[in-house]
Amino acid sequence: MSIEEYKDVWVFIEQREGEIFDVGLELLGAGRELADKLEVNLCGVLLGNNVKNSAEGLYAYGADIVYVIDDPVLENYRTETYMKAVGDLVRKYKPEIFIYGATSNGKDLASAVATEVMTGLTADTTMLDINLEKRLFEASRPAFGGNIMATILCKKHRPQMATVRPKVMKKPEADFSRTGKIIEEDLGLKEEDLQTKIIDIVKSAKKSVNLEESDIIVTAGKGIKDEKGMAMVKELADTLNADLGASRDVVEAGLIGHAHQVGQTGVTVTPKLYIVIGVSGAVQHTVGMQNSDVIIAINNDPEAAIFNVAHYGIVADAFEIVPKLTAELKKALDKEGVTTNG
Repeated sequence: MSIEEYKDVWVFIEQREGEIFDVGLELLGAGRELADKLEVNLCGVLLGNNVKNSAEGLYAYGADIVYVIDDPVLENYRTETYMKAVGDLVRKYKPEIFIYGATSNGKDLASAVATEVMTGLTADTTMLDINLEKRLFEASRPAFGGNIMATILCKKHRPQMATVRPKVMKKPEADFSRTGKIIEEDLGLKEEDLQTKIIDIVKSAKKSVNLEESDIIVTAGKGIKDEKGMAMVKELADTLNADLGASRDVVEAGLIGHAHQVGQTGVTVTPKLYIVIGVSGAVQHTVGMQNSDVIIAINNDPEAAIFNVAHYGIVADAFEIVPKLTAELKKALDKEGVTTNG
């Protein structure tokens, strides 16, 4: 089949118990830009049980068409059922581009669908674009330990697919005046025909920290060196009622747990304020925080790459400037009668 027969940009809309995940809405924003460049429709793909009523809400975030398969068999995510549903939709409607959130389920589904329909997949991308001259989807991701950005193309197969990490793309402002079209399809599977059965669902305990939802983050980098340095950074974080982040070097040194790691191998964050101390600014880290509203970097190297993404930079020894900054903040907050964690 000719690749010219494929058109439209699709986004997998992940949901659980009827609640739409933000990553799907973020990708609709990114997908809208891709679809506009290609002059095609932006389509959402919504699977589940009793989810049809959620479909129309996707128009507000950019969708022109929403493909819905509403079936009790899709109540909970299973590779077997979701791969069948998405594979059937792809073969019937032939999307040119298909993007998924790089969540546990999104990554599992995308790789299964790529195998099912025999196409390529770029994982954990952070930048998406279109080469209009060749009509190719450019999916870029950090490579070689985050030292370079690699742009990966799928020239001979369709759809062109990628997973995108949550929080990398900005969720668009909702426009509830937009309208669209719903296309419903049947799954054609019965529970008794399936090889996988869901016996029980165990919900894990909530992490002690959820940086993806933090408004203020203070992050320690390799320059912090030891526990004394971490205590200094934590005092600043406590003063600001902020959460504590860390680079990969700090986590690997055993100074803090992996749940605090920001970057390619950690979490992607978009706080209102991101203060980064002693981080050089390798791509591995910056891809995880570059969309923060305000970034303040403290580093003693004026040539550090972190200053390229920072809105404000302080060239100084962190062990001299951070305690002074913390002390001044405490004074200012005391005058305002603000309670801190310190």
